[in-house]
Amino acid sequence: MYSLYLHIPFCRQACYYCDFHFSTTLKHKPDLVEALCKELILRKDEAQHTLQTIYLGGGTPSILDFNELKQIFNTIYRNYSVSGDAEITIEINPDDFTKDNKHLLLEQLKDLGINRLSIGVQSFFDEDLKLMNRIHNVNEAKSILEKSIKIFKNVTIDLIYGIPKMDNNRWKENIKIALDFGIPHISAYALTVESKTALEKFIVKGKIPPVSEEQSYEQFFILKEILEKEQFIHYELSNFGKEGFFSKNNTAYWEQKNYMGIGPSAHSYNGRERSWNISNNIKYIQSINQNILPSQKEILSLTNKYNELIMTGLRTRKGVSLTQVKETIGEKYFLYLMKESSKYIKNNTLILENNFIKISKNSLFLSDGVSSDLFYID
Repeated sequence: MYSLYLHIPFCRQACYYCDFHFSTTLKHKPDLVEALCKELILRKDEAQHTLQTIYLGGGTPSILDFNELKQIFNTIYRNYSVSGDAEITIEINPDDFTKDNKHLLLEQLKDLGINRLSIGVQSFFDEDLKLMNRIHNVNEAKSILEKSIKIFKNVTIDLIYGIPKMDNNRWKENIKIALDFGIPHISAYALTVESKTALEKFIVKGKIPPVSEEQSYEQFFILKEILEKEQFIHYELSNFGKEGFFSKNNTAYWEQKNYMGIGPSAHSYNGRERSWNISNNIKYIQSINQNILPSQKEILSLTNKYNELIMTGLRTRKGVSLTQVKETIGEKYFLYLMKESSKYIKNNTLILENNFIKISKNSLFLSDGVSSDLFYID
């Protein structure tokens, strides 16, 4: 399994909660597309296997026009082997497909070979969208969904819960509206107050109410209950999919398969080391134009590998393989995991089943905290 990720670092407007790398200045967009294509060529020898997934994330990939996307895909197909049944995903924002903004059409995305859409809906209520400073409105979100499901079989949307002032009834209505469209996959995230974001500043100043962990907890389990009744499988902490519609790209990350990240701030992993590109568009472009990869690398120690396996594994329904810990990381880490997890197994926070350790259904919301308790500290 080998995956390719491309980071498109542009947005028309900054969401208050976002701490990803992006720019709202678009004047360097053509130069950055050229640099992305050049990095793809410079690194083509790193891909020793056929690409099984391609994922365009950001930022806002749908901010690119058809010719820019075509340039990127032409470069990929000229320099990489791509599986005939590869999952090819692009993240899109509803506002990029309005009547007033026809720089890109859904049919054009399909013509490029894209077969999966990830739509940044976040909420079906304008009040929530305004609080988060999303650029689109509810009518635009519903419009793009109506069009998408007629053209693409594989569509997923993002929803956010735990939004201040969004009570449980409104959250249930959000879920109902999503289900009414018949989409086969939903990614749902608790609103998180990241450091140095506008959301954090507004909460500190009292302009936005603080995020309630209790509300997030309740809405997480409301989501889980409703979706599982509708035959969705909760296969990862934030992801629910019908059978056959799990994200192959994200699953590869959670299972620690190799992937290559192209673009500013993008990360790569080859099983031995992790690397990441500089989070600066101008410096990235300048470096690539000089045939220099603007990246840093970290050789992963056994402790790094163990901690990452715990962190990713406990987020999934599959859990952490004890055999994998013992055989690929070592006896010391296996014994440590068994010792540290025993208290959680006793109180039913963790379950030991078929040589896997996984989070119990009632404790899923606590998985990140449990993971950190099981980390090995050198």
